[in-house]
Amino acid sequence: MAERVIPLVDQRIAALKAVVPLHAQAPTGHLVDTRGRPLRDLRISVTDRCNFRCSYCMPKEVFDKDYPYLPHSALLSFEEITRLARLFLAHGVRKIRLTGGEPLLRKNLEALVAQLAALRTVDGTAPDLTLTTNGSLLVRKARALKEAGLNRVTVSLDGLDDTVFRRMNDVDFPVADVLAGIEAAHAAGLSQIKVNMVVKRGTNDHEILPMARHFRGTGTTLRFIEYMDVGATNGWRMDEVLPSAELIARLRAHLPLVPLDPASPGETAERWGYADASGRHDPALGEIGVISSVTQAFCHDCNRARLSTEGQLYLCLFATQGHDLRSLLRGGASDEAIASAIAPIWQQRGDRYSELRSSLPADTAPGPRRVEMSYIGG
Repeated sequence: MAERVIPLVDQRIAALKAVVPLHAQAPTGHLVDTRGRPLRDLRISVTDRCNFRCSYCMPKEVFDKDYPYLPHSALLSFEEITRLARLFLAHGVRKIRLTGGEPLLRKNLEALVAQLAALRTVDGTAPDLTLTTNGSLLVRKARALKEAGLNRVTVSLDGLDDTVFRRMNDVDFPVADVLAGIEAAHAAGLSQIKVNMVVKRGTNDHEILPMARHFRGTGTTLRFIEYMDVGATNGWRMDEVLPSAELIARLRAHLPLVPLDPASPGETAERWGYADASGRHDPALGEIGVISSVTQAFCHDCNRARLSTEGQLYLCLFATQGHDLRSLLRGGASDEAIASAIAPIWQQRGDRYSELRSSLPADTAPGPRRVEMSYIGG
C-alpha cells in the first residue's frame, strides 16, 4: 500500500475576513450550501489546550512546553460565544457541541453551558447541547455541567488496557480515571453517553473486542473512528487505517450485530445494534457505531460548521482556511451585520475533502495547511 505521510508544519494560518454584505438580510432559519446541505450543527472549540498528547491529535514532539498557544485575550469570551451561537441558531442550527483541545480545561465552563442552554432554536426549543471530552476531569465536572443544562457528553477513550491507554495519551494518564468520569456522567444524569475510540492499526486495534464487551449493555454507546488525516502534525499513513468494514467483521465473529437505521439526517456514525437470541436488536444491550470518513465518506450530507477558539469559522474538519468572525464581534458590528456575513459563507460552501481524498496525490506536498483538530475540535 502506498505510504502517505503528512509533513510536520505549523498549524496557524491567516484566516479570511468575513465580509458584511451591503444589504443585511434577516435569517430565515434555513441555510443551504452549494450541495444543498443545510446548516444544523455548530461545533465550538473553547480552548486550544489539552492535558493529553495523543499522537493522532497533539503529538508531544510538536505540542511541547514551548508551543505557542493562543493568549487568553485572543480567545472568544463566553459572551462572544453565546452571541455567535444565538445568530447561528437563527440560521437553523439545532445542535451545539463544545469541544477543544480539552474543553474542561476552560475555567468555569459550566457558566458558558448555562448561557447556551438558555438560547432557543427557530422552532422555539432549546438546542441539543453536547460536549466532547477526554474524560480526565469529568469526575469533578459532570454534575455541575448537567445542572447548567448540558444534555449529553462524548468521551474519547482509545483502549481499556492501561498500558496501551497510557502510551496513546502519552502523559501516563490511567484509564481507570476516565472510566470513573464516565460513571460520574451517568450518575449526574447525563443521557446518551457516547465513547469514541480512534482505531489505529497496529497500535490499539486489539482493543476493539474488549471495548465492545465492556460497554455492551451499560447504556454507553461505543463508536469506532477510522484514524484520519486531520491537521498536519500527526504523520498520518493510510496503512494505519483499519477500515470500518473490517472492524465490523471482527466484531461479528464474536458478537451478534444487526444494522440500524440512522438516528438523524447528517449523522456521521453507521449504527449497529447488539442482537438477542432471535437475531433482533435488543435495546437493553445497546449499540455501537462506526465513523468511516476515510473509507466511506459522508460529505454528501455533512451539516456541520466549526467555530475555532479565537472566532474563526471553518466549514470542514480538513479545512485550510477559516473566516474571521471575531473581528466583526470586536469591531462593533451589529447582530444583523454578523448574521448577514455568516449566511454567504455557508451558502458558498462546497467542501467535500473526504470524497476527494482518494484522488489526491499519494504524497502531500507543502502548500495550504490543514488546520489542527485541537484548534477547531473534532
